Amino acid sequence: MESHSEFLRRVTLDAELAAALRQDHTRACLSDQDRAMLDHALKLTEEPARIIPEDLDRLRRVGFDDRGILQITLIASWFNYINRVADGLGVGK
Repeated sequence: MESHSEFLRRVTLDAELAAALRQDHTRACLSDQDRAMLDHALKLTEEPARIIPEDLDRLRRVGFDDRGILQITLIASWFNYINRVADGLGVGK
């Protein structure tokens, strides 16, 4: 999480946003679209088998089309995968 937060801080030049997201994204000052995206990525990370059509409908309601939903899903899934590979190999420990 630290490396992702640091990357966000460097890319956005917004240390407050990076810190708020690191602490609790639900309390950060975000657009409805960004909040829905992060909520979906978190659910996909923590309880992927519980994704239901209503989760995708929420993303559509805030402006994501099917391509955007696919991109969110692929990126979150890739990060989950690569983080588990790194953890499994003891990278950074």
